[in-house]
Amino acid sequence: MKFTKLLFITCLIAGLSAPGFSQQKVTLEEALDIAFENSPDIKRSRLNMEQNKELLNAQLASLKSRFAFDITPFSYVNQDSYDELRSAWYSSESMKSSGQLSVSQPIKIFDGTLSLINRFEYYDNVSGTGGIEIADKGFSNNLYLQYVQPLFVYNQTKMNLERNQLNLENATLAYSIEMLNMEKYVSQAFYDIYQKQMSLQIAIEDFENQKVSRSIVESKVEGDLLAREELFQAELNYATSSSNLEDQKVALENSKDDFKRLLGISLNEEIEVIADIQYKEVPVNLDQAVENGLKQRLELQQKEISITYAQFDLIQTSANNKFRGDVSLSMGMMGNDPVLTDVYDKPTKSPQANITFSIPLFDWGARKARIKAAELSLESTKIDLKDLENDIIINIRKVYRNLNNLIRQIGIADQNVRNAEMTYDINLERFRNGDLTSIDLERFQNQLSEKKMNRANALINYKLELLNLKIQSLWDFENNRSFISQELQSNMSSPINEDN
Repeated sequence: MKFTKLLFITCLIAGLSAPGFSQQKVTLEEALDIAFENSPDIKRSRLNMEQNKELLNAQLASLKSRFAFDITPFSYVNQDSYDELRSAWYSSESMKSSGQLSVSQPIKIFDGTLSLINRFEYYDNVSGTGGIEIADKGFSNNLYLQYVQPLFVYNQTKMNLERNQLNLENATLAYSIEMLNMEKYVSQAFYDIYQKQMSLQIAIEDFENQKVSRSIVESKVEGDLLAREELFQAELNYATSSSNLEDQKVALENSKDDFKRLLGISLNEEIEVIADIQYKEVPVNLDQAVENGLKQRLELQQKEISITYAQFDLIQTSANNKFRGDVSLSMGMMGNDPVLTDVYDKPTKSPQANITFSIPLFDWGARKARIKAAELSLESTKIDLKDLENDIIINIRKVYRNLNNLIRQIGIADQNVRNAEMTYDINLERFRNGDLTSIDLERFQNQLSEKKMNRANALINYKLELLNLKIQSLWDFENNRSFISQELQSNMSSPINEDN
């Protein structure tokens, strides 16, 4: 299904971009698919989401055992050194080849590192003083297990993982917001074209009516039933209607160019938008809209992520120049012998234990000031979250009131169109019978055009306001389902596997 949809979009884009292609009729859903596919902002947002997904995968992979092999094929040192015990200089010449294999396992829960290390070495050393030389060559191997644990500090490994997870979530939310914004922009541009198409159609009807009116006036003037001044007025009305028709054509073409640029298709192609603005009242529950908006609005989730970031910054700031410690424990065996197979004939145990502490003494209040600044930043972010919640509630209430008002306006607009049509038909017959002047008929014609346009505008505004409510509350009342959950699932196309 997804492949079929992608193929359709590709073919449609190719068709709209092909030279000499006939006029294409585009629905709102098709326009949105094209915009989602072509928009540079959405592409950048999608790439950012994929980048953060890979960074999280890398962070998860770093929690697994790391294998490393370091090799030094050849090392040569020739130097003179001073022996303080004997108060004498001696010379030494050393040649070595060594290799080290290590397996390190980070311990996420403790922020420590457990390592198994094996270092193998071949050495050939010569040293001497006063004409006496001592030579020694052979093999050595040191195998030991080591654990390093920081003390009295935050768990940096766990925090880095959580930060990467939040980065991915934030990027995914940003991608979804970009999709919502694009839907809003495309819908507004789409209905703007449709509105101008309606205006053009009304202008055409008005022009045809003026032609009929002018023809009637000509006949009556020729039959000496009307004064010639009436023909001059009819000609003026006809010219005005023709000029208005050309204005509507220009406005429509300009709107189409802006729309094609928004979709990312060729400006040379002809398009016509197909919209269904038949009125169907959609029941809206204000409490449900507010509840869902406060629960799922992406901007709120981003603010909550910002609060978590601020808490992380506070933890890191508090750890700067603070008392801390480090523990290093190791246990292993070391052996050496001129014969490789006898390296461990007389092994030596090599336990080690190190505990170090870092004790800050005086920093002139720098740490305290940084902590205070981090706390103020956290408090400011919490205030922003509360303010955003109030904005969401207010905006949803405004949209809800606008929808109710538009429903009333649509009912009034329908009645006005019916009244205007009956009024025009009656007065057109009066004009035919010579009981009405062309100036009066022009007034009734303009009234009919105005009422038709008002009804079209009210229907379009109702559609756009329903879309606005969906964006504000993230609940699709037309289909009675949550909107964002499906979008997030589609954006997160491949789940993160922590076993990678």
